[in-house]
Amino acid sequence: MTLKSLPIFLAFLLMGVADAMGPLSSAVSANPVMAALMPFFVFIAFAFFSVPAGVLATRIGKKKLLLAGLGLNVVAVAVPTFLDPPFPLLLFCIFLLGVGTTLLQVAGNPIMRDVSAPGAYSRNLALAQGIKGVGSTASAYLVTAISSLAVFAALSWRAAFPVFFALMLVALLSVSTLRIEESPAEHPPSVGSCLALLKVPVFAQAVLGIFLYVGAEVCMGTFLKPAFIAHGYAPDRAALLGPALFFGALTAGRLVAGLLKVSAQTFLRISATLGTVGLALLMTGLKAALLPAVVLGGLGFANIWPMLFALTVEEDPVRASELSGLMCMAISGGAVLPLLMGRLGGGASPLAFIVPLGGFAFLLFLSLKGGRRTES
Repeated sequence: MTLKSLPIFLAFLLMGVADAMGPLSSAVSANPVMAALMPFFVFIAFAFFSVPAGVLATRIGKKKLLLAGLGLNVVAVAVPTFLDPPFPLLLFCIFLLGVGTTLLQVAGNPIMRDVSAPGAYSRNLALAQGIKGVGSTASAYLVTAISSLAVFAALSWRAAFPVFFALMLVALLSVSTLRIEESPAEHPPSVGSCLALLKVPVFAQAVLGIFLYVGAEVCMGTFLKPAFIAHGYAPDRAALLGPALFFGALTAGRLVAGLLKVSAQTFLRISATLGTVGLALLMTGLKAALLPAVVLGGLGFANIWPMLFALTVEEDPVRASELSGLMCMAISGGAVLPLLMGRLGGGASPLAFIVPLGGFAFLLFLSLKGGRRTES
């Protein structure tokens, strides 16, 4: 890590603020449908804005796109900071936060290459994703913890927003002072030319891999607690030993990966293997296999995104922003695979873990296959 990369790491930390909208939603509304709209409005932004953001990053530069994302997020969190907004206005702010975070993801992943020393990109990206995980956990914790402080008690569910606002401003100012040499594109891209990259097998496979990975991760976050409850664990303990332990192992795995000098391809193979073994253990339905499965799964899931992303960008660094847009669009896999797993019985049915296991079988295939761009 260098001083030049610190503002980018701060931007990754603040990407986790959007993940706090899930825990926040229950505090805003007791109506489950209205509460579900908050994370939905964050999530939907990735599906619609990732590819256009990738095109825009190539045209105006990744730094400017990163600043635009931070600017949108400053506005989005400023409204609840200074006002008690009606629900429609709050939803608009949450959507704006989703758009801003989409821009941060699309610009942040490839710009890390521009501020990394040669050979350090995949490690720095893994570390950045770990820091994003810390941001997600800390933001979710702030939502409930900070409202208990007397100075913030009057703000109720809005208590964490002044903190978010201050941090967003600091990130905006620090990134604006960075001098970054970006790799220019030979030809200005369009949405059509960006989508045309999917005709290249190595890129299409990487996007599908990200789609399956994100879907599998959301499956784990959604169904691990019911899986533990189905084996007789109390709900509180099931939440601690299920999703909390999984995401803790995931964050630790990313932070460790940022410190190890191992090739991205090797790390991808190790990660895909561990994730596949963990999911296979969950499919056995054995109570004794639950904890080892969660730990192995968390460590395996940890570095799929940064390693697969870094390997894909290295295939064509000049088109890094467009590739980032495509892979961020694939985050929509988080909406599809959990529905399939739910139809098979969710966490209560060990057989249902065939859905994320199938996704990881494909990722294991990709890791063994390697890269090397080949035109169709």
